[in-house]
This record gives sequence, C-alpha cells and structure tokens, in this order.
Amino acid sequence: MIDADGYRPNVGIVLLNAEGRLFWARRVSHDGWQFPQGGMRSDETPLEAMYRELAEETGLLPEHVEVVASTRGWLRYRLPNRYVRHHQRPTCIGQKQVWFLLRLVGGEDALKLDACDKPEFDIWRWVDFWYPAVHVVSFKRQVYERALRHFAPLVEAMLSVELGALPRHAEGSPPGNRAVA
Repeated sequence: MIDADGYRPNVGIVLLNAEGRLFWARRVSHDGWQFPQGGMRSDETPLEAMYRELAEETGLLPEHVEVVASTRGWLRYRLPNRYVRHHQRPTCIGQKQVWFLLRLVGGEDALKLDACDKPEFDIWRWVDFWYPAVHVVSFKRQVYERALRHFAPLVEAMLSVELGALPRHAEGSPPGNRAVA
C-alpha cells in the first residue's frame, strides 16, 4: 500500500526496559541495526499494525508491553535513490511512520527473534536512549531523532522517580544539540 505521494504507511517501535535502555536489533544478513518497524496492511490501524509487527519481529505479545505513547501524525523519510524501485507502480519513495513508545513489563526472556517463519533480526541488545539516533542508517536518522525527542520527556518523567535523569547523548544533550525539556 503506497499513498498518493509515494510513501508506504509504516509503524516504528521504541521498546524501553526498566533501566531506560532501548531494544536495538541487527537485521538478518545485514550489518544494519534498527528499531522494530514494518508496513501497515490496508485493513489495520497503526496500533494493530504495531502489535502485529511487535509479535513478528520480537515475539512479544500485548501482555509483555505497555503502550506509553505514540507520535502524532506521520513522520516521513525518503529512501535513497538506489533503493527506489522505479519500475514498480505505484513507486514507493519512502516511508511514513507512526512511532510507538512501549515499556517492557514482562521479562526479556519473552523476546524471541525467531517468532515468525522469516525473522527480521538475528541479534539484539539494550542501548542508551540516544544511541539509535546516532547509529541508525543515515536516511532514517532524522525520523529517529524526531521520534526520540518526542518520547524523551515521557521517558525522563517515568525514570526520574526510580533512576534519576534520562541518560544524555555523549555531548550532554540529544542529537542536534537541543536540550531535552
């Protein structure tokens, strides 16, 4: 499903553990690491697509997570020209995504990368909050930064009672040198 502007509707998932670290996974047969994400079907809401993608890519079910928040509207990124399939109609030039912030409420033993027939990821780890915004493939970087900036105040509020402040980017603030409010 591609919209009139050439963007494929998609969902992205930021999964947070109790220590304020994020789930980060390597794509099968690639060196690229990313958050779980995937396309929406025409009969799905973003929330339904998120739960389906979560189960397919991580093995987690709704009872393993709490939905904390989602972004308002779509966050878009364009694909580099080398990834655009110009011969296909309609032509997909990028993704438009609704991002979800989830908190893991079950144990991490529920994570199963081989939950579906064709796994998306082969390795995963927990990383500091701002790490993905710096280390994701460059064409997704702006969307990751926007999603994380949107979620940062919520994560800070959730963790401040238990752990103190949210870990900062290496320079002491989120990417882009903008302080988190």
